[in-house]
Amino acid sequence: MCVRTELLRTSRRGVRVISSDDAYQAKILQGVSRTFALTIPVLPPALYRAVANAYLLCRIADTIEDDAGLTFDEKREYSRIFLSAVQREIAADDFAQTLAPRLAAHNSEAERDLIRNTPRVLRITHSLNPVQQAALARCVRVMIDGMVFYQGQETLDGVRDQVEMDRYCYYVAGVVGEMLTELFCEFCPALKPRRAALFKLAVSFGQGLQMTNILKDIWDDRARGACWLPRGGFEARGLRLSEIQAGQGGPAFAEGMQALIGIAEGHLQNALRYTLQIPSQEAGIRKFCLWALGMAVLTLRKLHDNPLYVSGQDVKISRRSVKLTVAVTTLCARHNLLLKGLFQVASWGLPRIEIDANGPTYIKGMEAQHAK
Repeated sequence: MCVRTELLRTSRRGVRVISSDDAYQAKILQGVSRTFALTIPVLPPALYRAVANAYLLCRIADTIEDDAGLTFDEKREYSRIFLSAVQREIAADDFAQTLAPRLAAHNSEAERDLIRNTPRVLRITHSLNPVQQAALARCVRVMIDGMVFYQGQETLDGVRDQVEMDRYCYYVAGVVGEMLTELFCEFCPALKPRRAALFKLAVSFGQGLQMTNILKDIWDDRARGACWLPRGGFEARGLRLSEIQAGQGGPAFAEGMQALIGIAEGHLQNALRYTLQIPSQEAGIRKFCLWALGMAVLTLRKLHDNPLYVSGQDVKISRRSVKLTVAVTTLCARHNLLLKGLFQVASWGLPRIEIDANGPTYIKGMEAQHAK
């Protein structure tokens, strides 16, 4: 179903959606994301609007973090200004007009356009219902806190250990899982009794997707001076991450990669458990989760088969694989036993490490801190 049709259907249901800002949001989503432009439109219309908007807010924060032409102090200041605009403390025009001319040449035209049109995105943010607005604002606040912290610590040596990698993943993805859970529970009253169980799994779901991205983007991240692998695990194997070039590292590097693939796979197991908590009649929400989960599992398979890859293209799943994932998971979306079997087949042969759904204690500490 095309996005425009979905928006028109939403209008007939009485939801405030049809506007030039909504049309812009639908268009720019296609420009800045391949994966989420596919998955977000399958959500129920009221959720589609909020989740698409949330993605764009996170993408704006990401664009600031990834801009190679900005100093650490400038990134921190622009992040602060953006958060103030999200929280209605300043006009969004001030942020857009100040940052847009400063963006480095490596940013895509779609990313530049998104920054220029931040006011349009925020007009939608501020038109959402109070629960949705609060969930989005908290997500952006926590994400920016983490990005500002890690912007000053990017190094080719990687993060200290697995705990530190988990912490980074929480800030950039786990908190998104919490935000989505808040939106899902607000939209679907049947989920409220399962709220606690979902929140236990939400951070793990986000980490599974983020770790998969980190593992497939190692050399792209390195090109801009960053590495998010836990150096402790590689140092124990006699390797220094800053000294390894693409395709190098030999069996020791491959072994370290397989260990991380096992951790990511364990988080994706929790992602499946999360998805199965969604009532089967909410097929749109299930498909949104399943498509992301399926593509992540297939990416881990590519990484498992080629841990010494040279370019991200070497481990990128094909369009055919994406279409197959969408077709098969759509057919099975309402059937828990089929979905469990499908996951077992897709992940067969991957390293497997069970991840405690209750999450590390430091994540609970951060949840408490940001709940204040």
